[in-house]
Amino acid sequence: MALITLGLSHHTTPIALRERMAFAEADLPEALGRLRALDGIDEAAILSTCNRTELFAVAAAEHEVRLLDWWRHERGAADAPLETHLYFHRDQGCVTHTLRVASGLDSMVLGEPQILGQMKQSFALANEVDSLGPVLSRLFQHAFAVAKQVRSQTQIGAHPVSVAYAAIQMARRIFDDLRTQTALLIGAGEMITLVARYLQQQGVQRIIVANRSLERAQALAREVGGQAIGLDAVVGALPSADLVVSSTAARGFIIDAATMRQAVRSRRRKPVFMIDLAVPRDLDPAIARLEDVYLYTIDDLRNVIAENMKLREGAALQAQALIETQSQAFSRWLESRDAGDTIRALRQQARTHRDEVLERARRKLASGEPVESVLGFVADTLSNKLLHPPVSRLRQADAVEQAMLLNTVRRLFDLDDEDAG
Repeated sequence: MALITLGLSHHTTPIALRERMAFAEADLPEALGRLRALDGIDEAAILSTCNRTELFAVAAAEHEVRLLDWWRHERGAADAPLETHLYFHRDQGCVTHTLRVASGLDSMVLGEPQILGQMKQSFALANEVDSLGPVLSRLFQHAFAVAKQVRSQTQIGAHPVSVAYAAIQMARRIFDDLRTQTALLIGAGEMITLVARYLQQQGVQRIIVANRSLERAQALAREVGGQAIGLDAVVGALPSADLVVSSTAARGFIIDAATMRQAVRSRRRKPVFMIDLAVPRDLDPAIARLEDVYLYTIDDLRNVIAENMKLREGAALQAQALIETQSQAFSRWLESRDAGDTIRALRQQARTHRDEVLERARRKLASGEPVESVLGFVADTLSNKLLHPPVSRLRQADAVEQAMLLNTVRRLFDLDDEDAG
């Protein structure tokens, strides 16, 4: 069995394709159940965020193709051009990649901490639906421990750089003074919470938080001194909003082009900055064609983020060295686990042969056969039983396989050249 990761991320995959292949949070439990039920899949987990979707599995190595076929079928994407965007990792490559993701080294914003929380949610969900086993459980727990170690032993998280922070930096390029602007934040999750806190730090006086759960909106609004509304009140709040940031798990547009067009008319050519941090998108892409509207998606943050990445590159080198060491440690555990299973199976087979031969020997002794004769029977029969499978395999192997097996046998049984002759 192999440890496999199959995924798409912001590095090589456009947002439209990421949207199409992502799993909604509500759909994940049943999807995980179907993935785990596939023949040959021993363990499974799914990580799906705005920047990446990854499938984790313990399966036969050739199941990479089966995993991809399953993913296409699940998302109704038989015609999607995935091959040029996909990445595969196997065994230690999978381990190293997982540790990098958990530590924020593979994120759009180098070292951002949000992915760790998202991975913990994915782990908890997979645990809940019983799709994990000893290998993936150990991998995720190891990744969480390494991520914590990276945070404590390097400066990777020392600078306030995140997607949310980059969004605020971009907004400051549009508005000379953010303090006088009205911000409408749609959603109340981790991303919007970070945006709200940054806006408060910038001195923004009026923050409106809109969310499907009014209670969650009120909790965040209280924290940042803002106002809470339900999603049904967003249309009414748009004309007064200078800055709109949206990040929800909705399955359709929160704001469509027609709604925004009406809001723009009400604003009398006063510019509005909008940024969509959601995947799938919350804001209709057609909004970008309206005059006096500056609409950006999460992919548009790349340039802002690139400027801030330099602050963390030195720390990333230290983190990578730590991750390489911890990746090798996990791989050694994986190899020792495989060896342990094989050793246990070998011992069990030997015990079975021993018990069978001893039982036959007892019957011979009970029937009056001489002890010396029975001892000879035990020695010969047990030797033959133990050696028959490897000897038969050696004789049946072709020349190439036989050469490999012979070398292994010599090492396992400590045979020197004289013994072989």
